[in-house]
Amino acid sequence: MITGELKSKVDRVWDAFWSGGISNPLEVMEQITYLLFIRRLDELQTVKDKMARRGIPDTNPFFGPDQQDLRWRNFKDTEPAKMHKTVAEKVFPYLRVLGGEDSTYSHHMKDARFTIPTPNLLSKVVLLLEGIPMQDKDTKGDLYEYMLGKIASAGQNGQFRTPRHIIQLMVEMTEPNPRDEICDPACGTAGFLVAASEYVQRVHKDDLVEADNQHHFNNSMFHGFDFDSTMLRIGSMNMLQHDVASPDIRYRDSLSEDAGKETDRYSLILANPPFAGSLDYETTSSELLKVVKTKKTELLFLALFLKLLKPGGRAAVIVPDGVLFGPTKAHKELRRMLVEEQKLEAVVKLPSGVFKPYAGVSTAILFFTRTDSGGTDEVWFYDVRADGLSLDDKRTPLLPDDRLGVRATDLTAEELAKNNLPDVLARWKRRATDERSRARTEQSFCVPKSEIAAQGYDLSLNRYKKILHEEVATRPPLEILDNLEQLNKEIEAGTTKLKEMLEK
Repeated sequence: MITGELKSKVDRVWDAFWSGGISNPLEVMEQITYLLFIRRLDELQTVKDKMARRGIPDTNPFFGPDQQDLRWRNFKDTEPAKMHKTVAEKVFPYLRVLGGEDSTYSHHMKDARFTIPTPNLLSKVVLLLEGIPMQDKDTKGDLYEYMLGKIASAGQNGQFRTPRHIIQLMVEMTEPNPRDEICDPACGTAGFLVAASEYVQRVHKDDLVEADNQHHFNNSMFHGFDFDSTMLRIGSMNMLQHDVASPDIRYRDSLSEDAGKETDRYSLILANPPFAGSLDYETTSSELLKVVKTKKTELLFLALFLKLLKPGGRAAVIVPDGVLFGPTKAHKELRRMLVEEQKLEAVVKLPSGVFKPYAGVSTAILFFTRTDSGGTDEVWFYDVRADGLSLDDKRTPLLPDDRLGVRATDLTAEELAKNNLPDVLARWKRRATDERSRARTEQSFCVPKSEIAAQGYDLSLNRYKKILHEEVATRPPLEILDNLEQLNKEIEAGTTKLKEMLEK
């Protein structure tokens, strides 16, 4: 977690952007992102310089002998007017052509625009970033997450961001490994890919020492698609700040373009695709319409996931509740496919306040594996009632930081009632053993495939959950009337006595 002092610095710079005439939070994030990228290039060049001094030549330096004034270390201490001129007239034009047409860097930066209007504002931002220990990837990542959160706090842009603790729950449950190819076809700021990279670096640290695994991690493990170029740049830089050197983050209209070379490619999909939208049949991929004939984006994305996954590939995706019980032919057919033709493993119902203050929509996480030959046995359901934060618009933490999130340990029963996420993970791992004997009145339980099929493939938790009603003992009516009559006599007697006392 970043400190309150660092948050205050970021807040002051954010306010300076607004007072300086940049009111679009995405543009603020973009400009800070570019500067982080520039600093990162200088850090990488510093590593190359050290290797060169050890006898390993740098055959492709980022900065040549005549470009040293473009390096972060060299322009950061110049006076504001000169710094502004250097960045605007030299650094950004250089970045747009860095590495040639096909390089990762040029792909990220080809449309980069420098829009910081004044030297003083640029000087403030550079000073902030210089004061942050960026060699610490946790601090670097947390800083970036905090700034992404400020995009969400601006209002309508909150749709771009899934709460980080929900993302981490999905990642922990799917357990990415160094051999996975991970995809988010609606990646936005790449939150799912970042969390997956953090998990692999933490859990499989020793495996990443191997050269092949390290190369795969940096170049071919992470894939994200979006059709918003601003989101792509921010997502790409987010990955860079989390030490993934060359992620595959690129422009793609996932529902309109035929999958083509993407089909049967990925072993893990993590996603929270757009809800409640619709497309015309003319603009929708013909391949997806062959899977399910619908205009609804949430159903089309599920069809897309099945196309993109390789056999044996698994998915954890957030869907609106309507997907679970929608009555249309397309809804029913897609649910039937997940249950009968693939392996549906779990439905985790989320509280309706998870996406507040931006939306109060009820959602669930679907976990399934593509098999093309069935395999669904029993589907595990979990009713998440508390995620550690209040479910109103303020989303206030209910517990200290170390008691929040999916990895919090040794929680008391009272704390678990406020943060269900560790219990979700623990019970998920036991879904094939003792979870199968849990009563339908519990917070989690299993339902056999045959029962789901008999219910028309309805996947809503409330369809199968049993409510335990407490028996309330009541007295016979005549006994109650007798008691009332006795009370009335006592009241009448008391009233008579009081009246006699007042008359004396």
